[in-house]
Amino acid sequence: MQAIAQEEGVVDGPEQAWLRRVADGDRAAFEQLYQATAARLLGVCLRVLPDRAEAEDVLQDVYVAVWRKAPQFSPEKSSAMTWLAAIARHRAIDRLRATPALASRQTIELAELESDPEATPGARAEADSERSQLDRCLGQLDARRRTLIRTAFFEGATYEDLAQRTGSPLGSIKSWIRRGLLQLRACLES
Repeated sequence: MQAIAQEEGVVDGPEQAWLRRVADGDRAAFEQLYQATAARLLGVCLRVLPDRAEAEDVLQDVYVAVWRKAPQFSPEKSSAMTWLAAIARHRAIDRLRATPALASRQTIELAELESDPEATPGARAEADSERSQLDRCLGQLDARRRTLIRTAFFEGATYEDLAQRTGSPLGSIKSWIRRGLLQLRACLES
């Protein structure tokens, strides 16, 4: 299985082993997973939610979900960190959408992304490297597509929200984002 994952670009790290053990109900593995990933996942939540207390609350929900959903993790589909970050991002977006007061404070312009101040140096270095690659690829997109993608993914805005915010037709918004994501994917895979 590891050879297949490596061929597909998914690295078998300690997070993956911990997730397998968590799927078997291993509380010690869950603690190790939490210690190793909480700072990064809090950073994901903070990028979506403007309020740290809300982000921390969502982070708790994330780990409850991880405990329950660990058996569903498939290393053939993604790395453990990608899977964990997706859960965190989706939970944060759900909270943002469920709390209109939080969403209304967000603007179309995305504030500079900040790293979580509690992240370990290794985690910050990894995040900086990933962010640098993402920033480089986002920089290759035209400004409109870049802004729409950032707003949709980092703020959790829907196509309808974006159409309303920008005054553009819904079909155009969908097309611009789809084309931008295709460009972004090609850049990140190269």
